[in-house]
Amino acid sequence: MLLADTRLSAPGPTRSAVSPAPEPPTQWHRVLTLLADVSLFIGTREVWTQAAGHRPAVAGVISVCYASILVCGVLALVVRGRRALARVDLCVLVTGLTLALCAFVLFHRGSDESVLTAQAARDLVAGHGIYGRPWPWLFGGDGIALTPTVTGGYDYTYGYPPLAPLLTAPLLWLGHGGLPATAMTTGALLVGTVVLWWLLPVPWRSAATMTCLGFSMVAMYGRLGYPAILALALLVPVVVRWPRTGRGGRLGAAGTAQAACLGAACAAQQLPWFLAPFLIAGIYAVRRGELGARGARSVVLRLAGVATGTWLLINAYFVVSQPAAWLKGIALPLVQGAVLHGQGLVGVSLYLTDGSDRLDWYGYASLLLLAGLLALFVLFVRRLGPAATVLPWLAFWLATRSQDGYYLMMTPLWLAAAVTAPASEFAGAWQPFARRLTGPDRRPARIAAAVLLLGPALASAAVAATGSPPLRMEVTSVRHDVRALSRLTLRVTNTGDDALTPHFTLTRGQGMYLYFSVLRGPAALPAHTTATYELRPPEGTYALPKPGQRVRLRVFTSSPQTLSSTYVTLPTA
Repeated sequence: MLLADTRLSAPGPTRSAVSPAPEPPTQWHRVLTLLADVSLFIGTREVWTQAAGHRPAVAGVISVCYASILVCGVLALVVRGRRALARVDLCVLVTGLTLALCAFVLFHRGSDESVLTAQAARDLVAGHGIYGRPWPWLFGGDGIALTPTVTGGYDYTYGYPPLAPLLTAPLLWLGHGGLPATAMTTGALLVGTVVLWWLLPVPWRSAATMTCLGFSMVAMYGRLGYPAILALALLVPVVVRWPRTGRGGRLGAAGTAQAACLGAACAAQQLPWFLAPFLIAGIYAVRRGELGARGARSVVLRLAGVATGTWLLINAYFVVSQPAAWLKGIALPLVQGAVLHGQGLVGVSLYLTDGSDRLDWYGYASLLLLAGLLALFVLFVRRLGPAATVLPWLAFWLATRSQDGYYLMMTPLWLAAAVTAPASEFAGAWQPFARRLTGPDRRPARIAAAVLLLGPALASAAVAATGSPPLRMEVTSVRHDVRALSRLTLRVTNTGDDALTPHFTLTRGQGMYLYFSVLRGPAALPAHTTATYELRPPEGTYALPKPGQRVRLRVFTSSPQTLSSTYVTLPTA
């Protein structure tokens, strides 16, 4: 019996331990990692070419990054497990961050945005006010662009909320010009990219690298020192999983941090002002569907309270020290009267026709479209909720300043919402007039609501685009030498019903030359009258065009805002 027990307890033949095979990643995850990796090629050769002649060490780092891109491309397609592919995603991120730093080392001169922000920081440190103080010496040289206005002048003042100068002030030791501001915005972008990468679900993380650092789009605006990049970085934690803010009626530490970031973003630049109403309206709708009206109202009031408190805290010093100048300064982009510019509908008046006597209606159309989209968002939040981070920028396509940067700089937020705020998050959201507007038999009512809400904006845009140029111009004399024009004489007729104060400029292509000085001619041209104007280029001479190059004479007036244009024939160089 003992022998039997011994035999029963004897160990059997040993078997080799086999570890389970790692769970393979999905094919779309591999493709997304590969696309993010490929996107890092864009613009990198230009940086390497510049570095090879001036910064060989930087060129060497970029060459290593090329090797990393190639190796990551191979690994993205051959690694066997999800964890291994996640490590590849991390390597792609580190490569993108390194390339962004290399580009910053070489291209950090900045733009008008950066030099204004840096100068505001210097004046702040010196104890001066930063609003309402013109700094004309910052512009015109080293490629720093001017912002012309329809009044015939230029805007030399700081026109953004104060957070960017506050964060730039500790970096003034870096150097002169806009370098401290470009360092601040580039650093903000890199931090924002890492935060977005970390907050996204693992398979989607490479999309953050691609959107923020690939394509050479958003990173370029960081190197130019745009305060909107700081706002973008602060909005990242706000937008990720934003429909879950206040879930269960509790804001919590995470919700409070999101609200504080929203307030700080609004204190960095004006673009978050247009996004915030959509987020707040969406959070209210989702929470009301979960908690009822009272609970949703409580969540939204606490959220708005924290955001407003953060915004006021950042602005407090300026509100107290220079209240009128501060208010005008943070509203400046909305009221400065800058000339038409951008890739939106204003191109009709700028390039397709000879101008319009109803330019103000572009601004009306933009505001009406923003209001209409917000109302439509509230009515159909279950359908439009996932597009909350994209809808506000449609209004800028109708604005007088419709630059594509307004859209490009916010595209990482589109990604964050697409991944973390899907349509399922809005399935139970509250919608007003739901019985009248939902259901297959209510399609005519939905179409009528859309037409009613968006129709005024479209009508205003049509009014602006179909306006007629109020001034008719004819070149009567050109004084020039073999290379440059020194005087230009025009006969100008005001065909409109208002007296106009014209401001003249010549342009080739989409840019705008400086305003010409009026040597002879009335300051204000009465309605239905003709006068002769003699103009002098602002720098004394204006280079004659090359053969085949078209020159366009443009005339802006401010009250009312109008544009009159015509192609002119000048002697060729």
